[in-house]
Amino acid sequence: MKISIEVPETVFSALRKNPEEFIQEMRIASAVKWYELGEVSQAKAAEIAGLTRSEFIQALPRYRVDFMQYTAEELEMEMNNVD
Repeated sequence: MKISIEVPETVFSALRKNPEEFIQEMRIASAVKWYELGEVSQAKAAEIAGLTRSEFIQALPRYRVDFMQYTAEELEMEMNNVD
């Protein structure tokens, strides 16, 4: 699915990003925030961001978000699902 949004052209120069870089940054920032709020898992956040899970985890410190957003129960479930 493709979604279109309108953004003032001045945003690109203010952030020193071209439109493609801006869109990628929006995807990552949104995914990181939703992950931080517990709305999505690491795997789903990585998918939203267009990154591998490893790349997503590596991006988290830039946003000052800890990669461990699990409750004890969620961590146990995650550990049991490792192949």
